[in-house]
Amino acid sequence: MSNYDNTNSGVLFKNDKKGNQKAPDYKGKVNIEGKEKDIAGWIREGKSGKFISIKISEMMKKDNVFDNKPKTVFDNKTDLPF
Repeated sequence: MSNYDNTNSGVLFKNDKKGNQKAPDYKGKVNIEGKEKDIAGWIREGKSGKFISIKISEMMKKDNVFDNKPKTVFDNKTDLPF
């Protein structure tokens, strides 16, 4: 078992599945004070040359495609729309 502390560190990988012009060039995960977040980077051109612009956001929640719970729940018969 590894005792590596990854607090306040992260990693970016080249985005090989870039679907459109606005998609990030790099994607990855970062740990900020013990909380996991998503990180994205775009290669930009500026007056001094190329740089990477980054955005850190809350982790995207993946929907469970096998979740059979109804999207709308009615508590009693008076809530029914008909």
